[in-house]
Amino acid sequence: MSLFAIADLHLSLGTDKPMDEFQGWENYVSRIENNWRNLVTEEDTVVIAGDISWAMNLEEAKKDFEFLQNLPGRKLLLKGNHDYWWSTRKKIENFFQTSDFDKLSIIHNSAEVVGDFAVCGTRGWFFDAEESDDKKVLLREVGRLERSLAEGVKTGKEPVVFLHYPPALGDSRCEEILSVIEKYQIRLCYFGHVHGPLARRTPTQIINGTVMKLISCDAINFTPVLVR
Repeated sequence: MSLFAIADLHLSLGTDKPMDEFQGWENYVSRIENNWRNLVTEEDTVVIAGDISWAMNLEEAKKDFEFLQNLPGRKLLLKGNHDYWWSTRKKIENFFQTSDFDKLSIIHNSAEVVGDFAVCGTRGWFFDAEESDDKKVLLREVGRLERSLAEGVKTGKEPVVFLHYPPALGDSRCEEILSVIEKYQIRLCYFGHVHGPLARRTPTQIINGTVMKLISCDAINFTPVLVR
């Protein structure tokens, strides 16, 4: 049983916003599927750290969820900045249940045990949140990360953090998020959101003992990354 991670699938099977028009994203859906099937088995789990679907609501995202459901393994979903379909936990879980998407679950103020790890995380937010509205969102995300990690600690397993927004990028840092990661002495943190040339120039960093790794699709050649 292995744990994998990937972010920024940007699926658009039920909408008309394919990513193929962008350089490097040609045939990205088939590339994701082929690479996934070559690595992941039904006994494995894949964390998808945000920007999963371009859909505006759950019904519109159904074809994208069907695509994920049919791929091998269990999937743990986190919210990204473009996941407009994201609703309340109850609505999402009811939708998954009534649609027989039994291989899909969400991480939201929660944690899920996968082998020796407790999968924790939240969306995160910008490091330069200076406007009052941005600060409110950031503090809410900090609280969600705290709650997720607290739930992870309860399991007795090692918490691993997954975020959509990077907690650090170059010299820019989101100190509020990083302080929570440091507080819980997190060893591994994975994030998405960064694309294109910047993604290729974003190295794995070690900050306060935590390995920070980018897992957006185009940064990892549309291939799930092995966590353990």
